[in-house]
Amino acid sequence: MSLQALQGFIAPCAARLKDARSTMRPLKSTSWFTRFAKGTARATGKPLAFGLAVAVILVWAITGPLFQFSDTWQLVINTGTTIVTFLMVFLIQNTQNRDAEAIQVKLDELIRALDGAHNALLALEELEEQDLDRIRASYARLAARARADLGHGKPDTGVPEVDNEASA
Repeated sequence: MSLQALQGFIAPCAARLKDARSTMRPLKSTSWFTRFAKGTARATGKPLAFGLAVAVILVWAITGPLFQFSDTWQLVINTGTTIVTFLMVFLIQNTQNRDAEAIQVKLDELIRALDGAHNALLALEELEEQDLDRIRASYARLAARARADLGHGKPDTGVPEVDNEASA
C-alpha cells in the first residue's frame, strides 16, 4: 500500500474520531458524595489503612490493663468499630454499584458493536429472574454442545444460534 493510499484511509478515520470526541461530554464526577466515596474506598483499600486499623486495635489492647479492662474500655472499641463498619457498608456499596453499572455499560457496548452478537442481551440485568434463568439455561446447553463437539474432535468456534427457548 502506498503512502498516499494509507493517508487516504487514515484521514477519514481520524476525522470520524475527532467528531466522536467532540460530541462526548467530559467524564468528570461532580457529586461530592461520589468523589468522597471513591476517595474513601481507594484510601481504605491500601495497606497503610490496614496498618492504621491494626495500630488502633493494638493501642486499645495495650491500654486494657491501664483501664482495668473496664466496661467503658470495651465499649470504646465496640462503638468505634460499629460506627466505622456501618458507614463503610454504604461507601463500599456505592462504589460497587457504580463499578457494576460501568461494567454493564461496557459489556452492552461490546455486544452492540460485535457483528453476530445478540442485541437482545443488551441490558440483560434488567430482566426478571425467571427470564435470566431461561437465557442462562440456553447458553448452558450451547456450552454443553460445544464441549461435546470438542470431545469428538470438532471445533467449538463459530456463531451457533441460541435456542429459541431463551427468548420465549
